[in-house]
Amino acid sequence: MSLHRRLFLQQLGLGAAGLGLVSSWPLRSVADEAAGGQLPRSTPEEQGVSSASILAFLEAIAKSKHEFQSFMMVRHGHVIAEGWWSPYRANANHMLYSLSKSFTSTAVGFAVSEGKLKVSDLVTSFFPDDLPATISENLATLRVKHLLTMSVGHATDSTPIITKEQNWVRAFLALPIVKPPGSAFLYNSGATYMLSAVVQKVSGQKVIDYLQSRLFEPLGIEGMTWETCPRGINTGGWGLSVQTESLAKFGQFYLQKGVWNERQLLPAAWIEEATTFKIQQPAPHDEDLEKAKLTSDWLQGYCYQFWRCRHNAFRGDGAFGQFDIVMPDQEAVVAITCETSNMQTELNLVWDFLLPAMTDNPLPADGLAQERLRQKLAALALPLPDGRADSPLAAKISGKTFKTETNPGGTQSVSLQFQGNACVFTLNDARGAYPVQCGLGKWVDGVCNMPGIPPKITVGDLRPCKVAAGGAWRDENTFEMIWHFYETPHSDIVTCHFDGDKIKVEFLSSITQKSAAQPEPNIVLQGVAA
Repeated sequence: MSLHRRLFLQQLGLGAAGLGLVSSWPLRSVADEAAGGQLPRSTPEEQGVSSASILAFLEAIAKSKHEFQSFMMVRHGHVIAEGWWSPYRANANHMLYSLSKSFTSTAVGFAVSEGKLKVSDLVTSFFPDDLPATISENLATLRVKHLLTMSVGHATDSTPIITKEQNWVRAFLALPIVKPPGSAFLYNSGATYMLSAVVQKVSGQKVIDYLQSRLFEPLGIEGMTWETCPRGINTGGWGLSVQTESLAKFGQFYLQKGVWNERQLLPAAWIEEATTFKIQQPAPHDEDLEKAKLTSDWLQGYCYQFWRCRHNAFRGDGAFGQFDIVMPDQEAVVAITCETSNMQTELNLVWDFLLPAMTDNPLPADGLAQERLRQKLAALALPLPDGRADSPLAAKISGKTFKTETNPGGTQSVSLQFQGNACVFTLNDARGAYPVQCGLGKWVDGVCNMPGIPPKITVGDLRPCKVAAGGAWRDENTFEMIWHFYETPHSDIVTCHFDGDKIKVEFLSSITQKSAAQPEPNIVLQGVAA
């Protein structure tokens, strides 16, 4: 990823302390019905959780600035609450960003358990053909465990540098290591890429393929995808996409210390090693570390591509609020996909509402609260654009081609075709036409191959991508669309302003919208009717 983790360290919020509860239920493996693909379901009260508290959690989300896209809570191996904010949906993959790192760490764990490598192995030993002419003392002592713990010794994250090259491994090994490996934490997605490259080197398989029979198939995880570098190595530190329930299963797998359906897939000793404190992150802005730790989940210590949390929990996490939170003391897992600029306050919602909701014993049935929760979860939806479904101008501009002025993206023209309760927005350049179907007052699914779409901070072109689009007339001369790229956290607001025979089209990405106090459009096109 090109966005540095320190962006989020600078956005840490305040959180209230939760209750650390010890469950009276024995830790047990997920029931055999999970072998069919889904985790077993239960009511919150049967698993010692208050439905009213989960409702309060959802109501707090609605009042927050976070755009939650999916949520699943698992207690004692049973899903007790799950929901997707339309147009997001249960059967769609979701881009995990850096939560991918925890899966890469798992692949390393399998390789270690099979004797293919050791965490004490020197990184240079795996890539004799990609070493620089002069091997520095620090590079010579760089070990796999330093990649796992983000303690390579680089001055900055290597990712923006190595991803400009064809051979990312060679570029990584050529970078100066200014501090002794293991001496300091620095978030470094390139280090995770190197772990992926190591696993591929010793196994002969990409990480996604290596995990297929070892993790994905036993857990019933299907349809996942993972980006690769130019040489066909999974990016490791980012680029994995899975469904929300797959995240919940992954967290449950770690909660059960590598056991699934009574099979020990990954040694419990590795799970313990991978999820316990290994290195301390520095406090931002020279703050007092112990004081900052009271409210920060980014200062609790880093593990093997997992983060320690407050309340004796640990997590995998990815940019913009992708979380897989494992709470051993409560025997619970919370999986969340989201788009936010403040991941700490997103986590605080879990600590403030869900953590205190869990009790040591089953609760009396609460039919009223359970029904209210069921209805709330079924009705979750992101807002459509405000406005009317029609305008007198629609018929006049429908089908017209607007030739655009010279612009950096090379767009030549745009058009809108209105028919019934839908429209098609089409952008044209020298290479072809890129239509997006859009519902009026509703979401319409489609596929988008437009250049620069969707907004992203990953390396590589993600097109074509699935999109759900809805539109409305804000006034007689302004038509606004929201395009949700529902296999990513991101969306675009596309606004078309008409003035006589002129058009102005503004593209505002959700990344810009959520990270700036007064966001400006990323792209503005000016055009005239042909």
